[in-house]
Amino acid sequence: MRRDVLELRRFYATAKGRAVRELAGRKIVESWGDVRGLDVLGLGYATPYLSLLGGEAGRVVAAMPGQQGVEAWPAGGSNLACLTPEDALPFTNALFDRVLVVHAIEESPDAASLLEEVWRVLAPNGRVMVVAAARMGLWSDSEKTPFGHGRPYTRHQLEGLVRDAELEPTAWSRAVYVPPLDGLMPWADLFEQVGSRLWPGVSGLILLEAVKQTWAVKPKGVRVRRTRLAPVLLPTPVGVSPNRGQ
Repeated sequence: MRRDVLELRRFYATAKGRAVRELAGRKIVESWGDVRGLDVLGLGYATPYLSLLGGEAGRVVAAMPGQQGVEAWPAGGSNLACLTPEDALPFTNALFDRVLVVHAIEESPDAASLLEEVWRVLAPNGRVMVVAAARMGLWSDSEKTPFGHGRPYTRHQLEGLVRDAELEPTAWSRAVYVPPLDGLMPWADLFEQVGSRLWPGVSGLILLEAVKQTWAVKPKGVRVRRTRLAPVLLPTPVGVSPNRGQ
């Protein structure tokens, strides 16, 4: 069962939520760089991170699963959020240049179908970033945060999942090394620096980037039935024996 949209919004209003947004958002911005003029889709509950990109992107849309619920976003502006089934996104094929998947696959009843829809709406050579709770991290054990619900992942599990959707992994990173305790959030940056060097395997989140690659399809040859010609005997002149000269 998915976390309710109100629960997710309350989490990102806390010190823990603000720290996660800052640390993971930094990785997303570093990876995607300039998205000016690109069309961006956020799937799941990605609005805390989309707001880091929305001022530069050409079009930004937040799609939220039906079981989660939807909220108007951005606050005070024209609504860019919509409610959608996970396995039937209401968008045309190859529409988005970037897709950000956050709070989506961990509690999805069919993560494979969800990522197949991501493949469908992603433009050729478009890029997707999947953010998921790390299996070995402390955050996946904390039920007081959204990352403590659903299925956490290892890097290899994420790679297998996106490859099954015909997306090719190109890069990955980790984020959020600070333990999920309110009193430690002021030192979140320090934990990020130390943890990435000393305990790289215990991050709270894994961020995996993949690309939709398209290849030219070589047309299949048409099989033609070959007609086999029977040998034709040369005519023998009249009055000449066919055995002459032997």
